[in-house]
Amino acid sequence: MPHIFIPREIREGETRVAAVPETVQRLTRDGFEVTVERGAGAGAMISDEALEKAGARLSDDAAVYTEADIVLKLHPPTLEEAAQLKEGGVLVSHLWPFANKALCEKLMERRITVFAMDQIPRTTRAQYMDALSSQMNIAGYKAVIMAAERLPKVVPLMMTAAGTINPAKVVVMGAGVAGLQAIGTAKRLGAAVEATDVRPEVKGQVESLGGKFIEPPGAAVGEGGYAAEQSDEFLAQQKETVRKHLIAADVVITTARIPGRKAPLLVSEDVVREMRRGSVIVDLAAEEGGNCELCEAGKIVERHGVTIIGTSNIPGTVPTDASAVYAKNVYNVVKQLYPKEAELNLDFADEINDGAVILHDGGCRAEKVREAHGFRPPIRE
Repeated sequence: MPHIFIPREIREGETRVAAVPETVQRLTRDGFEVTVERGAGAGAMISDEALEKAGARLSDDAAVYTEADIVLKLHPPTLEEAAQLKEGGVLVSHLWPFANKALCEKLMERRITVFAMDQIPRTTRAQYMDALSSQMNIAGYKAVIMAAERLPKVVPLMMTAAGTINPAKVVVMGAGVAGLQAIGTAKRLGAAVEATDVRPEVKGQVESLGGKFIEPPGAAVGEGGYAAEQSDEFLAQQKETVRKHLIAADVVITTARIPGRKAPLLVSEDVVREMRRGSVIVDLAAEEGGNCELCEAGKIVERHGVTIIGTSNIPGTVPTDASAVYAKNVYNVVKQLYPKEAELNLDFADEINDGAVILHDGGCRAEKVREAHGFRPPIRE
């Protein structure tokens, strides 16, 4: 019977957890032994008793790392945590391999098979495992709520005896998962919404949610459906195209993130200076350097009369639901790796395993990561 361990996330300020009672119950039903570190679900309002009732064994510390065949996490392990993993075991978590060379080396040294939640292919079949999408969906929703709270005016159109209050104008930059959720949420609150994206094919999705699409100066679609890194000339044209819309906005929500790279700069200080006093910018790329030039990661600041929200880990501000959907993503990954009778089946002919299993058998399977860090391939597959 494979042994699964879910530790408490130790990153400062993290409230989420990789398992909830529902997924613990499913895992035990599927034939896994499940251990959860005490207090792991506290930030998400999940009690130890609820996890224990669902079938988990509780541990007082992270010593179970050394016993577990499978470890389920949210964030990449620290080097200290990686050193405790059972040699030859399985880790399911985010990895961010391009930014974590030393961690990858430690994991390869211990011959850990790593299914990286941040490297899952953007395909229809993989959607139910796609943690980046599930967490950004929540971030897009919460960004609008945070903006509305800071905005010194109401969001919807209001007809009053004293006159009409016009709706707030919201501009969403980026119509990916977070952006589309932000558009939908802002419309439900009654805002007048515009959106821009470097991919003209998303126009229909924006308009289906009630937003007006700001046409880009061209197209820049990258591998796997992500936005590609754009040239300076393209970005300059895009900025000029949307500048007048940003200056007229009450709320700007930026969502442009490129996996493994610094976020593109979309809102310059010059634009912020021209925006109306009291306007709000929510930068969902704050942790990657920010789309707004004046954004400060982890802080809410006021510059030129504009409030700029650079809050880190926005999904973690809604930990109950963020944990629930992430835990389901992870459960689906476990079922992908252990399709029946709790037996590991690493079928690399499967596009999901091929794309997301980055480290295996003492080496690195991802060619781009190998080239970036000079890693060796696995000993065998």
